[in-house]
Amino acid sequence: MEIFRRFLVPGVAVAVISGCAVSPTPFTEDEFRTVIESDRAAWLGNLEAASGPICLDEAIARALKYNLDHRVRLLEQAQASAQFEAGKFDMLPKLMANAGYHWRDNENIRDSIDSVTGTPSLANPSISSERERTTADLTLSWSILDFGLGYYNAKQNADRILVANERRRKAMHTLIQNVTTTYWRALAAQQLEAEVQQAINEAEKALADSRQILKSQLRDPTETLRYQRNLLENLRLLENVDRELASARIELASLLGLPPGSHIELVEPAHVELNPLDLDVEELEALALENNADLREQSYNARIAAQETRKTLLRMMPNLSFSYGHHYDSDTYLINNQWNQASLAASYNLFNILSAPAHRSASEYGVGVAEARRMAVQVAVLSQLHLAKHQYHDAMRQYLRAEAIFEVDDRLSELAHGQERSQMGT
Repeated sequence: MEIFRRFLVPGVAVAVISGCAVSPTPFTEDEFRTVIESDRAAWLGNLEAASGPICLDEAIARALKYNLDHRVRLLEQAQASAQFEAGKFDMLPKLMANAGYHWRDNENIRDSIDSVTGTPSLANPSISSERERTTADLTLSWSILDFGLGYYNAKQNADRILVANERRRKAMHTLIQNVTTTYWRALAAQQLEAEVQQAINEAEKALADSRQILKSQLRDPTETLRYQRNLLENLRLLENVDRELASARIELASLLGLPPGSHIELVEPAHVELNPLDLDVEELEALALENNADLREQSYNARIAAQETRKTLLRMMPNLSFSYGHHYDSDTYLINNQWNQASLAASYNLFNILSAPAHRSASEYGVGVAEARRMAVQVAVLSQLHLAKHQYHDAMRQYLRAEAIFEVDDRLSELAHGQERSQMGT
């Protein structure tokens, strides 16, 4: 114990000085590089390389397994579940174990006064406790207020699990939609890249020939310039298509969790059916309102806000607490060094009478905000549904129109090739 006392004061002084000396310490370049390399190694270590051509179903499966954003949502769901399990223990009583060491540099001497005469006692001052002693106790305590707050916290944590589930479900649906869209773009890039590049080269060659004809003045300059303008417009369209197709592969690799620049070979589905959307708007609205993840999340948030109101009201109630414990003190001046002690106490903060209206109003506003957000999301979902339905029909019309244009262009191409073969065209 002497060694403990000798180093106690210097240790406290060092701790205080060290705490006052804390300052911001940024990462060094080497530390940043180490973190980046560690994250990259962890990412690539859990990644399964693509062993062959990837179909659409396999692309969706790989995205759900390896996409990092989706993995974040999974971890958030697991975290919410762990917080719910941990929060259950807040409703249990507290069992506190304490142990301590006490020391003073002189005796705890007490004088006394005669309670009848009020004069100092003629007896010698008495020593009531040792200068060095140890204490220990084990106390079980339970509070009605803590139990109630733990109960409502557990219900809120249960709703937060459901919120995390809806966020994960939304992330999964968004990921599947993005993978499907990007997959078809990347597949188009894979099939059309050579043809688009060939068309660009042919257009560049035709443009050079046209400029040569313009210099030689073999044809009407107006017609030649119009021809060059059409070629330049077509070149711009082809370059836009080439740029759009080239970015699709990078986007698809990112969605699948692959390193940027990875070579991916895609397989076109054997047969794709374009099924018309035959459901009525009322049926679509009902499905959207029942299954939309954002709307369901806001419904759970409104229930969490209602539980918060109950917690606020509970904090304003009187508290009743109970404790029972076993205590030990090594002080030799005590006749009973070990004893059991129990207590029952009721408490109430009188200022709650003043603050209750403000707290209640704030809680009600919280519920109102949550309900307003839910209604706003509901309106947004319906608007999104009607917009998506319009976009679907518009896309179908564009597809059919593109099919008709392709048939006409294909026939024009055949006629142009025929004229070229018969040497009847320019």
